[in-house]
Amino acid sequence: IRCWSNIPFITMPLSRAHGKSFAHRSELKHAKRIVVKLGSAVVTRGDECGLALGRLASIVEQVSMLQNQGREMMIVTSGAVAFGKQRLRHEILLSQSVRQALHSGQSQLKDMAIPVLEARACAAAGQSGLMALYEAMFTQYSICAAQILVTNLDFHDEQKRRNLNGTLHELLRMNIVPIINTNDAVVPPPEPNSDLQGVNVISVKDNDSLAARLAVEMKTDLLIVLSDVEGLFDSPPGSDDAKLIDIFYPGDQQSVTFGTKSRVGMGGMEAKVKAALWALQGGTSVVIANGTHPKISGHVITDIVDGKKVGTFFSEVKPAGPTVEQQGEMARTGGRTLAALQPEQRAEIIYRLADLLTDQREEILLANKKDLEEAENKGRLALPLLKRLTLSTSKLNSLAIGLRQIAASSQDSVGRVIRRTRIAKDLELEQVTVPIGVLLVIFESRPDCLPQVSALAIASGNGLLLKGGKEAAYSNQILHHLTQEALSIHGVKDAVQLVNTREEVEDLCRLDKLIDLIIPRGSSQLVKDIQKAAKGIPVMGHSEGICHVYVDVDASVEKVTRIIRDSKCEYPAACNALETLLIHRDLLRTPLFDQIIDMLRIEQVKIHAGPKFASYLTFSPSEVKSLRTEYGDLECCIEVVDSVQEAVEHIHKYGSSHTDVIITENEKTAEFFLQHVDSACVFWNASTRFSDGYRFGLGAEVGISTSRIHARGPVGIEGLLTTKWLLRGDSHVVSDFSEQGSMKYLHESLPLPQRNTS
Repeated sequence: IRCWSNIPFITMPLSRAHGKSFAHRSELKHAKRIVVKLGSAVVTRGDECGLALGRLASIVEQVSMLQNQGREMMIVTSGAVAFGKQRLRHEILLSQSVRQALHSGQSQLKDMAIPVLEARACAAAGQSGLMALYEAMFTQYSICAAQILVTNLDFHDEQKRRNLNGTLHELLRMNIVPIINTNDAVVPPPEPNSDLQGVNVISVKDNDSLAARLAVEMKTDLLIVLSDVEGLFDSPPGSDDAKLIDIFYPGDQQSVTFGTKSRVGMGGMEAKVKAALWALQGGTSVVIANGTHPKISGHVITDIVDGKKVGTFFSEVKPAGPTVEQQGEMARTGGRTLAALQPEQRAEIIYRLADLLTDQREEILLANKKDLEEAENKGRLALPLLKRLTLSTSKLNSLAIGLRQIAASSQDSVGRVIRRTRIAKDLELEQVTVPIGVLLVIFESRPDCLPQVSALAIASGNGLLLKGGKEAAYSNQILHHLTQEALSIHGVKDAVQLVNTREEVEDLCRLDKLIDLIIPRGSSQLVKDIQKAAKGIPVMGHSEGICHVYVDVDASVEKVTRIIRDSKCEYPAACNALETLLIHRDLLRTPLFDQIIDMLRIEQVKIHAGPKFASYLTFSPSEVKSLRTEYGDLECCIEVVDSVQEAVEHIHKYGSSHTDVIITENEKTAEFFLQHVDSACVFWNASTRFSDGYRFGLGAEVGISTSRIHARGPVGIEGLLTTKWLLRGDSHVVSDFSEQGSMKYLHESLPLPQRNTS
């Protein structure tokens, strides 16, 4: 028997066979029966007198939402003492005699001391009001609530235990939310120290133990313990090195230092951990989280049930590899070591990776074949995604060529001096390139992305976290293994990490202390989701690739069909494929226009007519639903414009600032288009498909950015660098440069060191 607080716990309750808790957060969405424990700090106001009504209403709303989804919800609540204290203080003030008030004077009345209130009396006065409040709130959601008060004695008597168990099961069967609390009005005499201000101690930590006991007795799937801290930390919250523990495993207690208890309640984190581990041993999953934070309290319970990374999750299943937080730290440390290598050493790693791609191609293609077979058997990927998933000998050869280009061009990428200034005599300033830090690259169905991005991260000295789609698991695994093999030649294996845990993308986007830049590679929906989910971390990329080709009145007949065919048909799923074809009005009903239409029909491109184009036709193709559409397939929109100026305006209104093209023989018109179109890539007489890092000679790209800050267009090594300032002086101080000082600012530009162009 383990005795925590005043409730004796039988190690395995007789009323329940040994169950099995959920191993991963993602499984919590399957929880059917849930206990929510509300700590004193969650229920009470900041002044510790009265209830936090807004917070309580939000919790009731979340519990009601889950109850109405068909789950069975139970609440273990504190708050009766605080509510009763508020009522009794009010009654004491009102009961002061008018004579005493007049005799004492108004100013003295304000300072009148309130006597210490007996805690059990507070509980007796507060129980009915607390329950009435819960009933009123749950009624708003057409849910009935029932109160159950328990004492320590109820857990000593087997018959009382069975009665309690039967009552709770009957209430749940009738879709009623049981609200359980210790009967603080009849507890043993209080201890002499203070809990709530002005109220002697009641052993309110029993609610932690009570919640765990009830959760196991009722064979509950999930226990949510809400307190006033984010979860369990490896040292007291607020200390400099305190880190939130995402997952806590039995046996980890030695690595945790417990601090003081919360502002109210006697439980403290140590009691919560003991209760949580006991519940976990009994087969109930546990999450300890913050129920008071104004930004998350409105959805903390539903977020936990949805499997989001909130608070500390208690699990009996320890993963084989490191956590994503540990991988982030490893990537940070490995990236710094990588950046400190000589440029030739980083290039040597990339050359080695290029060799491995060709030397180990049979193993790579075998792993890729497994991915393709699984995808086809499950039928979960569309044909364009299957094409992206497929690797071939030619693809691997192209990858190797691209990696060697990166290695050759990376010799002076990190530490390059881009500005030198003499501030004053013997005081020189330099601006030099440095890595951004740790990159998180999330990619779908494209295993070839892994070595490309890895090579760029290595060349730029960045640590890298990779999160690939599960459809490419086998391919990603072997490619990452080869990447680490190449990194090992200079002892920086940890700089590139592949995230294999069940981390949701949304959870990864919240790791703002570990990740400096997120780069999504995939569908427009993926990019939008990541941009929405990222909390405090910049996202480099584009959500859409709505690329235009404008055919000018002076366009060459020979060039038009070649460029349009390549832009649309060479790889229609690519983000740099043509989506909208703009045609000058004077070209309608000309042989050139007929050639364009015939070519698109031969290539089986489905045509959608823009509003203006449709008005010129008696029988037109289906009118486009939106001029801002990325088809990603053999489809495109055709629209008519009156001039190059109108083409530019159309692109600015409906485009995505990705890649836009003009086809014309008129140089003046072309230059107008090139200068006025505000997109990342603007071309004259060339296919949109040239918008690519490899084709630009960057070796490869981590993606294409339409952002206006930092990198824009295909992002290679340069886009993964930032700068820092180095100032070298000799006992210089700012006061020397004042009006009465002895020194003057020079601000002379100095020549840059010669770049290594070999």
